[in-house]
Amino acid sequence: MAYPTDPRLARARFGAAEAYDEGLRSYLLAVFNYMGVGLAITGVVAFIVGTTPALYGPILFSPLRWVVIFAPLLFVFFMSARMNSMSVSGAQIAFWLFSAVMGLSLSSIFLVFAHQSIARVFFITAATFGATALWGYTTKRDLTQMGSFMIMGLIGIVIAGVVNIFLASSAVQFAISVIGVVVFTGLTAWDMQRIRDSYYALGGGEMVAKGAIMGALTLYLDFINLFMSLLQLFGDRRG
Repeated sequence: MAYPTDPRLARARFGAAEAYDEGLRSYLLAVFNYMGVGLAITGVVAFIVGTTPALYGPILFSPLRWVVIFAPLLFVFFMSARMNSMSVSGAQIAFWLFSAVMGLSLSSIFLVFAHQSIARVFFITAATFGATALWGYTTKRDLTQMGSFMIMGLIGIVIAGVVNIFLASSAVQFAISVIGVVVFTGLTAWDMQRIRDSYYALGGGEMVAKGAIMGALTLYLDFINLFMSLLQLFGDRRG
């Protein structure tokens, strides 16, 4: 037996779903806007420093290089630990500063790789990242198990990378880069799904704004690490 449906209730449900969809679209747009601006800041800083001897000399060929190498990691820990207590404007400033410091850290690629190959690998990374993020957003499959496996792979990459600082083995670096492409491609899909689903729990207001910044930071790190892995594999080194 079919029961009549109150048209007012149907309209209310449709209005709630429409408002949610609009809110989710705005949230994801904010995530990608933050990420895009962060990548732009990183690229500009890396290019300016990496192509200016007066800047990269004192930074990259002195003990200061260790500060530059580890400062982005400290920023990530700081933002992850303090995000709940920070204001939205404070979180934005921290993200922009992190992006600039990451640019300093990546400036050395302009000394190692041909500029044309850096641009080529960047566009390859953007295409790979975009396709993977789209799949992570649209798939109905729960990617939690895959994400857990990728996290284990990430831990392995970090350990192998630290060891290879002392070994300086090209074979180990090649293996790290290959595994890195797989791991950060998988993490992109998983993180995109988590960011989409997290919107349900944020509620609104300041929490949504902070969630967008943390989502941007997560995808930014996936993009940068995927880019560096692909650059190690396909970048043309300068003579």
